[in-house]
Amino acid sequence: MQTSPLGFLRIKVIALPTLDIERAHTFYRDTLSLAPAFEGDTHVGYFLGQTILMLKTNWYAPPSDKLNPRITIATEHAPDTEKALRERGVSIPDPVQPYDDFYVGSFLDSEGNKLWFCSPVKK
Repeated sequence: MQTSPLGFLRIKVIALPTLDIERAHTFYRDTLSLAPAFEGDTHVGYFLGQTILMLKTNWYAPPSDKLNPRITIATEHAPDTEKALRERGVSIPDPVQPYDDFYVGSFLDSEGNKLWFCSPVKK
């Protein structure tokens, strides 16, 4: 697979808000028969191919019939991606920080949509 000059690899996560986490687990696990996804020992959602549908409770946006998921792009090395984005004049509202085993940051597209990006913290 050829990567982009910014190190983008694939969509890693689409985060979805939920009001009732157990009901959401029943739907994704039992109704859709998706395999569970974990980050470390934490069950974070379900796999759809290589993409994680991450279930978020108490999130900034409630569930809606309007499109409101959070999309996270996997990168080769998030700190390098942030540097390359800044060099291109892209706005970085959330600079890269380590969260558990991942570097995570965000950027705004030309329309003001926030896209997240991440990479594993190399140990």
